[in-house]
Amino acid sequence: MIKLEHIGIAVKDLQQSIHLFEGLFNSPCYKTETVESEQVITAFFRQGDTKIELLANTAAGGVIEKFIEKKGEGVHHLAFAVTDIKAEMIRLKDMGFILLQDEPKKGADNKWVCFLHPRSTNGVLIELCEDID
Repeated sequence: MIKLEHIGIAVKDLQQSIHLFEGLFNSPCYKTETVESEQVITAFFRQGDTKIELLANTAAGGVIEKFIEKKGEGVHHLAFAVTDIKAEMIRLKDMGFILLQDEPKKGADNKWVCFLHPRSTNGVLIELCEDID
């Protein structure tokens, strides 16, 4: 793993949260993007070398809604940049980590992504991400 790429934060109301975080960071949201496969819409902020990703549902019953029902709004995941996501997935699986996907899938911000189950990472949802060329 190269670095912390972004921190994902689950929110109920994306527009309200964008306004809140623009004030908090004194910086505008630089990008929003819908990820249809996950039924989420994202909003990105850049703070130094790290990005903050707000995530909200685009449809009832989505993964973010379920997360918020269980845990409330807040930190959803930590994402780490990798240079070879497939190799990293094999390495981590061989070490006993539980992967939520067998193959990388296209995520937000032009990335290949794979998530590690929180059961195998002390309760923290971890995302691996690699830039799509």
